[in-house]
Amino acid sequence: MRAQRVWNVNGAASIGQIQSKLDDLNKRLSQLESQHPESWKIDELKSSALSLSREIDDIRCAEATAALRELLRK
Repeated sequence: MRAQRVWNVNGAASIGQIQSKLDDLNKRLSQLESQHPESWKIDELKSSALSLSREIDDIRCAEATAALRELLRK
């Protein structure tokens, strides 16, 4: 059984903050790729971008699950 993250945050604000970090990271990635396409930093930034994307997905899924749970409870 896979472990599941439990988010204990305000989803909307948290997603906005993470999305902002992801946008900044993507800008840096684009600049770095155009300047130094073989740079090892690109792989690190891509890895960080994927992690942030997963965090956003996890929060959205948790919010959707909570909303569905509330609907089913009624």
